[in-house]
Amino acid sequence: MEDKNSLSATEHKTARVCILDDDPSVVKATTRLLSSAGWKVDSFTDPNEFLRHAETCQPKVVVLDVLMPEMNGLEVQERLQNISPGSRVIIVTSHDDPKVRDKAMQNGAAGFLVKPVNDDEFLARIQAAFSQN
Repeated sequence: MEDKNSLSATEHKTARVCILDDDPSVVKATTRLLSSAGWKVDSFTDPNEFLRHAETCQPKVVVLDVLMPEMNGLEVQERLQNISPGSRVIIVTSHDDPKVRDKAMQNGAAGFLVKPVNDDEFLARIQAAFSQN
């Protein structure tokens, strides 16, 4: 019996995840992980470029870093809510600040993970975020 909350094989193959992190090596590693699990990935290191993309593509799931030089992840999350309210956000950060965690979750984040992230937990969060859409 298929779980009603899981994606069908067809949906999984066409589902796209957006990644925004200012560290190209993190973007590359995360893209590889998601691609190896069968997800299509749109990756960004520039918040403004990502937001322009989100306006037209309305991403279902977005992975955001918090600490970025141009615009922090919480600012991106707030702007994303206005341009793509159905997007589910997973915050990934190297600093577990309770205030940042609380604000992200109050703003509707589907998850908050601290680097280094366990691959299985990360992929499970991605799947859960798609299931919430």
